[in-house]
Amino acid sequence: MHTFVLGQTRLTTLSFLPSIRLHLADEVIPVWERSERDAPPFWAFAWAGGQALARYLLDHPELVSGRSVLDLASGSGLVAIAAAQCGAASVLATEIDPYAIEAIKLNAAANGVTVQTHLGDVLDDEPPAAQVVLAGDVFYSREMAAAVLAFLRRCSSELVLVGDPRRAYAPSEGFERIADYEVPVNRDIEDLDVKQAHVLRAVPPAAG
Repeated sequence: MHTFVLGQTRLTTLSFLPSIRLHLADEVIPVWERSERDAPPFWAFAWAGGQALARYLLDHPELVSGRSVLDLASGSGLVAIAAAQCGAASVLATEIDPYAIEAIKLNAAANGVTVQTHLGDVLDDEPPAAQVVLAGDVFYSREMAAAVLAFLRRCSSELVLVGDPRRAYAPSEGFERIADYEVPVNRDIEDLDVKQAHVLRAVPPAAG
């Protein structure tokens, strides 16, 4: 897996997040075709929702500094790395794809930060203990959105933040929009060079 991830990607500095370097694919089709028997290679791209959330953290490091952080469906590890750069006490990145886990480890090392990883689907489990829960670009299908929202509702964390590029299955209630960004993206994936994305904060349910 280590060799596969390195062979399909190039270490790239993100223009929107110049403090972060990731192993990313330059072209969509080759890596997608070579991964088609396994999970889609979401780890090989910097998705708009994740970039927006990472940017927000880097602009507001006090939100995670000194706190334990869970990054849900971490992909490349982009958001987890941003949290670590902001001084989080600990960062746990979860993924169901072993290639993503390898990418997260490589990307964390490339940025000189420590990110713990967990391989497996946590959405049906009790949420791991974390003061802050983060999720970037997770509302891309009806099924995924429903599972993620159910998980987030079970979280007892002090803060839950989601980065979302206006996906069709993003929640219409239970969250407040706290930031908007114009994010550069891979045209082969999004059919755009720049995509609008926002950061959502979960609103605690009213008492009583």
